[in-house]
Amino acid sequence: MKKNQSSKSNNWRNALLPRTANIEDAIKNLDAVAIKIVLIVDETGKLLGTISDGDIRRGLLRGLGMSSSVLEVIHMNALVVPAQMNRKLVRQLMMANKIFQVPVIDDDHRVIGVHLWEEIEAPSHRDNLMVIMAGGMGKRLMPHTSDCPKPMLPVAGKPMLEHIIQRAQVDGFHRFVLAIHYLGHMVQDHFGDGSRWDVSIDYVQEDSPLGTAGALSLLNPKPDLPFIVTNGDVLTDIHYGELLDFHHNHHASSTMAVRSYEWQHPFGVVRTRGVEIIGFEEKPISRSHINAGVYALDPSVLKLLKPNQACDMPELFERIKQHQMKTVAYPMHEPWLDVGRPGDLAQARARNHAAPSTARSRP
Repeated sequence: MKKNQSSKSNNWRNALLPRTANIEDAIKNLDAVAIKIVLIVDETGKLLGTISDGDIRRGLLRGLGMSSSVLEVIHMNALVVPAQMNRKLVRQLMMANKIFQVPVIDDDHRVIGVHLWEEIEAPSHRDNLMVIMAGGMGKRLMPHTSDCPKPMLPVAGKPMLEHIIQRAQVDGFHRFVLAIHYLGHMVQDHFGDGSRWDVSIDYVQEDSPLGTAGALSLLNPKPDLPFIVTNGDVLTDIHYGELLDFHHNHHASSTMAVRSYEWQHPFGVVRTRGVEIIGFEEKPISRSHINAGVYALDPSVLKLLKPNQACDMPELFERIKQHQMKTVAYPMHEPWLDVGRPGDLAQARARNHAAPSTARSRP
């Protein structure tokens, strides 16, 4: 394990990008290098600033696109340390500033290394609960769901639900609650108590469909930590732990993962003021954010639900806002697919979508 961590930090040179790079370059770099930071340097190698996953998400939320310059999202005053600083002091600085990567620079401000928190402090399990809504009938996926609940439909040789659990397990989650209704016994027969995957799985049974949030009213005991909720038909490479950290860092009561959606108008648009033509726009592109079906919630929001009463997530978020509690959006750029129709299922299977492997799972 230590060997893998060491080789990971030695990969910092691959995280260097020039100031001419764009946001798409930065996202690809974050995915490829996997140290969760991009280092923007000038022509001489001097550090201009850093870019994290959070910096990119905030930029996307402001309306920036993939072709926007990295200078639009760069953090210019990044914390840096000299090579001679000892690891104990580096650890204290990282803890005090709540950061997980610190560039190491020489006297000329050139990057000569990166300290990674995972090398200094071994990661631990997250005790936060993850609730997966797995009770839907999947009417639009008939006949595939005539004798199989939608989350149990196979993709790359195993149920979609299993991909979601293993994806979360990689991020340290080990406590799950599955909300079941339609053919719920098939879910329970497959997953049992979760011991086959070295996780703990409990169930809540909906007597009637309760929507994408209503089943949370059945949680017993109620969670005492912020928790993740996801729809059982959403396949994504999102890091659930980073969503939870984002939720915590923004002091939110509820956080909704959102996807940027672009739609191009098929015609040229004429802008008018009264009868006067004031401009033209040739097939403009509209951008908006759509609900990705993944959430982080504080236990306090559960009081806004009534037991066994149907409620969808957008309605719950409206109730949270009406109670003057903070709701925030977590912009996603990771691969994402809502498997709601036969074409979506075919697309998921064509991609051979599979969760990252984890040493904690067993065959």
